[in-house]
Amino acid sequence: MHHLQTLLEGERVRCHLPAASRKRALQLIADLLSDEEVSADTLFDGLMARERLGSTGLGDGVAVPHCRIPSSDMRAALVTLPEPVDFEASDAAPVDLLFVLVVPEDEQSAHLDALATLADIFSQPDQRAQLRACASDDALRNTFSALLTDQGADPSAQSA
Repeated sequence: MHHLQTLLEGERVRCHLPAASRKRALQLIADLLSDEEVSADTLFDGLMARERLGSTGLGDGVAVPHCRIPSSDMRAALVTLPEPVDFEASDAAPVDLLFVLVVPEDEQSAHLDALATLADIFSQPDQRAQLRACASDDALRNTFSALLTDQGADPSAQSA
């Protein structure tokens, strides 16, 4: 199984990504997740298609956009926005904290484990506050890693 921490490499963690709309946020995140195998357009189209089925806004200013695409591996990005944007969440609260998960078409269970872990982390007001308080990409990555370790959800984070 892929560990959430190992999915958040390099440029895949962004603190205060400037995006004035849900669409723009997903475009910028698709750019972060693209590579030679999967284009930004493919990622963006997949994320937007999933949003059309129903908002991935969880409430409390959090969204977990996700989709399936033809790919050999799972991809993830953790992003905070400087100003919240409308995500059509069920509580109508705008979103400023996003975890994006892109899953290969044939992957069956790892993403469910990842979504459960994310739901646990984002359901806690103090943990959301810790993530929102971060002022840099490194601080955001380190805070998220510590939350994963506290959850016992990511053994690889302990050895990092």
